[in-house]
Amino acid sequence: MEMEMQSSPGSQFKPVEQEAQEKAGRKKGGWITLPFVAGNLLGLGLAINGTTSNLLVYLLKEYNVESIDAAQIANIVRGSLNLVPVAGAVISDSYFGSFPVIFAGTAVSVLSFVLFTLSAALPSLRPPHCAAPSAACQHGTPGQLAVLYAAVCLLAIGTGGTRFNVATFGADQFGSPRDQETFFNWYFVFLNASFIVGDTAIVYLQDSVSWALGFGVCVATTVASLILLLVGARYYHMPAPKGSPYTELARVVVAAVRKARVDVGALGRVQYYVGDGAADDSGSDGAPSERLRFLNRAAVITASDGSTDLSGRRRSSGWRLCTVQQVEDLKSLLGVLPLWSSGILVSVSIGVMIGMIILQALAMDRYLGPRFKIPAGSISVCSFATFIAATPILDRVLFPLWGRVAGAAPTPLQRVGVGHVVNVVAMVSAALVERRRLGVVRAHHGAGDVPAGWVTPMSVLWLLIPLCAVGVGEALHFPGNMAFYYQEFPKTLRSTATAMAPLIIALGFYLSTVFVDVVRRVTAWLPGDVNQGRLDNVYWTVAAVTTVNFGYFLVCVCLYKNRK
Repeated sequence: MEMEMQSSPGSQFKPVEQEAQEKAGRKKGGWITLPFVAGNLLGLGLAINGTTSNLLVYLLKEYNVESIDAAQIANIVRGSLNLVPVAGAVISDSYFGSFPVIFAGTAVSVLSFVLFTLSAALPSLRPPHCAAPSAACQHGTPGQLAVLYAAVCLLAIGTGGTRFNVATFGADQFGSPRDQETFFNWYFVFLNASFIVGDTAIVYLQDSVSWALGFGVCVATTVASLILLLVGARYYHMPAPKGSPYTELARVVVAAVRKARVDVGALGRVQYYVGDGAADDSGSDGAPSERLRFLNRAAVITASDGSTDLSGRRRSSGWRLCTVQQVEDLKSLLGVLPLWSSGILVSVSIGVMIGMIILQALAMDRYLGPRFKIPAGSISVCSFATFIAATPILDRVLFPLWGRVAGAAPTPLQRVGVGHVVNVVAMVSAALVERRRLGVVRAHHGAGDVPAGWVTPMSVLWLLIPLCAVGVGEALHFPGNMAFYYQEFPKTLRSTATAMAPLIIALGFYLSTVFVDVVRRVTAWLPGDVNQGRLDNVYWTVAAVTTVNFGYFLVCVCLYKNRK
């Protein structure tokens, strides 16, 4: 934390009073805060994930939304729940600190679930129930939809204030890197546990007992998480906001553009500003690297810069002169963007599958035994469970075995590459399972029309094959990406590094809706009833696209290694 404070604008000379406050604040925190932080995380996680996993079914059954449209809306919501937290993290780091933003986000989440509960409990807030999907079903009025979408928007805002900030806030309670690493391990345990409970218990209550009861439980868990957060307030260590590193990145771009017409060769002896009033000549160890040379102009000291006080204080208010370190920080960010972009289509493929697989589950036999029926919204929990199960197997068994055979443990990029391959396998398996399901449909109805809502006599457990493959791919791909960004980014951009993977997920869900919309416009593969469509062709297309994307990833890796 101290290094980040020193690298922010205007913080090179930390006031004595601030240092005293930090020493006093460090007496707080520690493991005594874990129950309160974990309780907040669990209460929010199971409510948010249980609701978003079953949102598609809620739109279908209670608002009579057409199936593909419901899948599109659900994917947009998932994308927002991964994108808005990035803004929440920036606001927390730059202005308010983690605790106030988490408190506000939790309170907004409570309001969101109150609206969801009211929409389910009051018949006037939703259209009349329709026994079977058809064109005659009445859709929601503008007022009814306004209440529903207000609940969704509040849910996104609330998640934006909590999802990333809880992790940062929890790590701030510990002073040693070892304790912070241990906390992050527990963070992911509690996070995935909340996802599994939400995808099973909450979805079951909503789908099989009562939507109002299911949303009411969500209200109760979010209120409990808010209370736990407040009860632990006297134990928390609350560091002051550190300032946003994005301002420094913007300063580099502005300074380089302002000096675009400066003839660097005419300066003779070129000097680069390194901070604290010091400068290094070109060719020295302190000079900037040769890649993206245009940005080096931001650190070049010119005659107009010489009139300023090069003690660092002028830099905090001006946008003309930057340090070499700031220039290299921006280069590091730009250097990984091609590799980062190669993960977007992986996330798109997962977004397409998660949206479509619930529609497949609704059209398949979901009974386990004579009485228990698997909720369609719970089927995606298999990928979370596989992720949790695969992670220790990979870390404790397969990666050490890789190291003994290859002579070195797999690098983060190698893990990401294997994740790309497994993701392609998952899409192929999804296409094969859907081809088999459509074969069963044709065996019963031939080429004729299939009755609306007809359930294929094929077990929903067939969907575990692609879902488990996706879970293994995610266990390779996303942690590998996170480790790569964290290692390659400078310390001043560690918060940016941890936000890169969630940005991929958010863009993937948004772009998956675009992909599905294009497929609907160009082909007849996705009608309102999946039993009459060709969803297998959609999966084959996704498999082909992700295969080409894997080639793009390999090219990006080669270019990145050559630059390094």
